[in-house]
Amino acid sequence: MLEVPLWLWGAFAATVVVSLAVDLLAHRTAHVIGFREAAAWSGVWVGLALVFAAVVFLVLGTTAGTEYTTAWLLEKSLSVDNLFVFAVIFAYFKVPRAYQHRVLFFGVMGALVFRGIFLSLGVAVVSRFTAVLFAFAAVLFYSAYKLLKDEEDSFDPGKSFALRLLRRIVPVRDEYAGMRFFVKEAGRRVATPLLAVVAAIEAADLIFAVDSVPAVLAVSDDAFIVYTSNAFAILGLRALYFMLAGLLDRFHYLNKGLAVILAFIGVKLIFQASHKLISPGIPEIPSPVSLAVIVVVLAASIVLSLRRPVPPHPAPAGVEEEEPQPNIKE
Repeated sequence: MLEVPLWLWGAFAATVVVSLAVDLLAHRTAHVIGFREAAAWSGVWVGLALVFAAVVFLVLGTTAGTEYTTAWLLEKSLSVDNLFVFAVIFAYFKVPRAYQHRVLFFGVMGALVFRGIFLSLGVAVVSRFTAVLFAFAAVLFYSAYKLLKDEEDSFDPGKSFALRLLRRIVPVRDEYAGMRFFVKEAGRRVATPLLAVVAAIEAADLIFAVDSVPAVLAVSDDAFIVYTSNAFAILGLRALYFMLAGLLDRFHYLNKGLAVILAFIGVKLIFQASHKLISPGIPEIPSPVSLAVIVVVLAASIVLSLRRPVPPHPAPAGVEEEEPQPNIKE
């Protein structure tokens, strides 16, 4: 484990808190976020992540800096799947575009908490039971298989556990009330659909953590590296979503690229576990190699998607697309 100075943890925490506060103040009024604004914010988040990477390189060394950068880029690439699910959730609940940033803001805050818990548990388990890495590798191989075969589990926002739990705790009305999560009706407090959307976003992140946590633990088993890299990747999700909204379908080879990355990380886990449990003579895959593979595969997937676009499939004459229904109540 790395000997991380306390001030570096403090600097990370302060950066996250200040960044979230600035972001919240900048979007305190409901408005539609356009491409230029989203691109500017995306640049800010990527810049912060890279500046922090430079600090890690200088303070903790080249190995730690490479692991952080690899883990951040890996989480950033895997989070693209989250963007597709965000689009599904927003369409399902008919979330007005002006309210979507507020939903994602609180979704990101919840994700930071839950990822911290899961990653802490993952680091503790790996440090005590190295053999669990083989199980993690199996999870990644299965996820890669589903992506290659287009058998990725569809996410139904209306059936998520978080939304069902929310309905048991508090009544949920059908109509939005601006950016408010609660309103009073007939003397009682009821939730608005906006709170239901946040619950659905959190449920989706829990599902994606199944792939994300084992993958990042293949890069490093240090709590500081895995959490800070995940946190900076998650912080940039909102801006990335608004920047790519409407363009996600163009990157149709990205899932194949993610499948290759997950399979490669699974192989890395097997070598890592075998090196520790079977024989030190079994080589481990260095972090610079992992970083290079992720960059090359992502770049190839994006370029191939743009060079070989999917031809449009017009709907049959006389057939109108059915609008998604909010379906707030059971």
